Amino acid sequence: MGASIAEHDDDDSDFAESHEINVTPFIDVILVLLIIFMVAAPLSTVDLPIDLPTSTATPQKKPDKPTYVSIKPDLSVAIGENMVKRVDLVRSLDAMPDASKERYIFLRADRAVPYGELMDVLEILRAGGYSKLKLVALEGVPEAAAAQAAPAKP
Repeated sequence: MGASIAEHDDDDSDFAESHEINVTPFIDVILVLLIIFMVAAPLSTVDLPIDLPTSTATPQKKPDKPTYVSIKPDLSVAIGENMVKRVDLVRSLDAMPDASKERYIFLRADRAVPYGELMDVLEILRAGGYSKLKLVALEGVPEAAAAQAAPAKP
């Protein structure tokens, strides 16, 4: 009879309650979220290749869904990544789902775009009622800007 009690004690140790946390499902969820954010992040940016000038101004907070108007080196104009004709620029902005004359328009212009062309697009936007405009530039460090402004010594 003593042997059967010992066997019964061994069975209880097999089914003993474990107080460890199983982290495998947690890691699986984190990896899935990581993949989702890695795929979604590039989709939320404008992907037109434009060589922006640098600026040492303090960067400001960007709104959740900014509206970008871009001027490419060939002087074509785009809203986001959609190419539009200059005559249709204001009409296309008005047709957007979140259309409002009070929202900020972020204007991106390639470094090679002449100043007069930039002013033409600004005038089109102003005439269309869009007065809240912000110019986009790359963030630069003050030392690099000073080095660019200083003439090169032979």
